[in-house]
Amino acid sequence: MNAIRVRWTIAFRLVLALSVLPICFRTEAAGQANTPPAPKLGRGINILGYDGIWEGGRNAPFRLDNLTAIRRAGFSHVRINFFGFKFMNPEKVMDEVVLRRLDGVIEEVLARNLIPILDEHDTHVCQRDISECTDKLKSFWTQIAARYAGKYPALVFEVLNEPGGQMSSTGWNGLLNECLSIVRATNPRRTVIASVLNVDEMPVEDLVLPSDDRNLIVTFHYYAPIRFTHQGAPWSPTFSRIGPVDWGTPEDKQKARADFEKIRSWSQREKRPIYLGEFGVYEAAPAEARTRYLSFVARSAERLGWAWAYWQFDHDFAAFDSARQAWKPDILRALLPAGR
Repeated sequence: MNAIRVRWTIAFRLVLALSVLPICFRTEAAGQANTPPAPKLGRGINILGYDGIWEGGRNAPFRLDNLTAIRRAGFSHVRINFFGFKFMNPEKVMDEVVLRRLDGVIEEVLARNLIPILDEHDTHVCQRDISECTDKLKSFWTQIAARYAGKYPALVFEVLNEPGGQMSSTGWNGLLNECLSIVRATNPRRTVIASVLNVDEMPVEDLVLPSDDRNLIVTFHYYAPIRFTHQGAPWSPTFSRIGPVDWGTPEDKQKARADFEKIRSWSQREKRPIYLGEFGVYEAAPAEARTRYLSFVARSAERLGWAWAYWQFDHDFAAFDSARQAWKPDILRALLPAGR
């Protein structure tokens, strides 16, 4: 997710994402056999986006044993929201201490039989300053790809969370494909997630991917209508004054179906799997409308064969109460209904 504090500036947007379906992998240029199918990601949740674990534990409500609760609840993957740029020195070399902490998180995720997605989450930089983003993103993936080459085969890379802002589709396609080339140089068998440009128009047809790389998943995020999902958000001068807003009319549901159909149609035509990497509703929304929306979006994604990840585990939009160390039962039931 882009830093949630700036999400409100990007209204009604969709970005493209990743699927529960097995993925056909390309034959490597060196003549190796096809790679095995990627794991089925299924249902997931976003973690660690604003947690102090990376700085050594300050303001760090997430506990690594929360991963056990995530697995027991019925989730099968986590999307690790990692702000790598902030841990680079002036030469764009990442802090080894922080990287060791990242190693530890990945290993803890795998130990719980969860699939880790490593999401480079510096949207606020990349939407504002393309030159700075380009240099740092390529440096990030050069270092990360080399570090994990041959390690953690279940680990999935996500190139960049919610590209957009000052980026055009042409500019994003160029940067995305440069990063894919960097990753493939050392990780030819790694599953990688790529996003469509994150703007209102949802220009999925503009996304350019290497035709011979079938080990890619395309991602989008869903927060429409943003007046509903972000109502009462205190960091936004606009949305903090909105509410209560309901959701769930036939017209509301038809709009969501139409948005999903655009993505489904492209996915079917291009034979690319889809991942709904984020969706959520801020806690100021009416409770019944919030759970109605979450259930509708999750079940709709599942009917289309898409994996999904809820935004987010703790902090705001939270599915889990860190103070009580307990799930919020209405949210959990909406996401993971009994018997499904």
